[in-house]
Amino acid sequence: MNRELTAQRPSMPETPMDSLGGITREEVFIEDRSFLIDRPADSERILDHPAIRAAFAADDYLPYWADLWPAARMMAKAIVREPWTAGQQAIEIGCGLGLPGIAALAAGLRVTFTDVDATALRFAANNALLNGFDQFTTRQIDWRYPPKDLQADLVIGSDLIFELRNVVPLVQLIKRLMAPGGVCWLTDQDRVPSRALRETLPEQGLEFTTQPMRAGKPGGQRVKGTLYKIREAQPIGCIRPLGPMNHTEA
Repeated sequence: MNRELTAQRPSMPETPMDSLGGITREEVFIEDRSFLIDRPADSERILDHPAIRAAFAADDYLPYWADLWPAARMMAKAIVREPWTAGQQAIEIGCGLGLPGIAALAAGLRVTFTDVDATALRFAANNALLNGFDQFTTRQIDWRYPPKDLQADLVIGSDLIFELRNVVPLVQLIKRLMAPGGVCWLTDQDRVPSRALRETLPEQGLEFTTQPMRAGKPGGQRVKGTLYKIREAQPIGCIRPLGPMNHTEA
């Protein structure tokens, strides 16, 4: 399907709990930390539920949130490596199961988990509590309708550009959510739409640096990806370092 980038009204799906089947608990190792993540045991099973089929027919919706993607591990790794100011506000876009946001909570940040799917938010919140954190809120949002009352100095997101049609709404959402002087970190496992992301960011007045990343389960395949650090572009003659371009693999 090839739909317009902007729908007539926000889409707010909720994956039915009876579509999930069993729930599995995974211990995720990030640097010298470990986090517990509950997730659906069989994400493919969800696709056969009538409600999900209807959501796809109506708006091309698929429940990507139900998997723990390598790029989420990449983002969690990037976060735990960085020193942060305790109490700093962060927003996770498309939080899914919530691993990056939980890593941010572990680093002392306050996090707003956002996702288009209400069930994803339920999992992210439960996973945060499972790991002993409660300094968070949740917010259901459709990227095509960015909220006007939500901003933070740090915006994070992982594996958000599965589809080309999502690139422009995502970049516009980033611009809306970043507070003045703020930064957005994105991780992607170098999917084809990432080319469009690199073109769209400067077109929308944003500048970025990139850093190669790797992530995967211990003893399993490690997936290559990229960390993007994004800011508002500066006027000509105004120099503000974004940090060096890092060409070593993390």
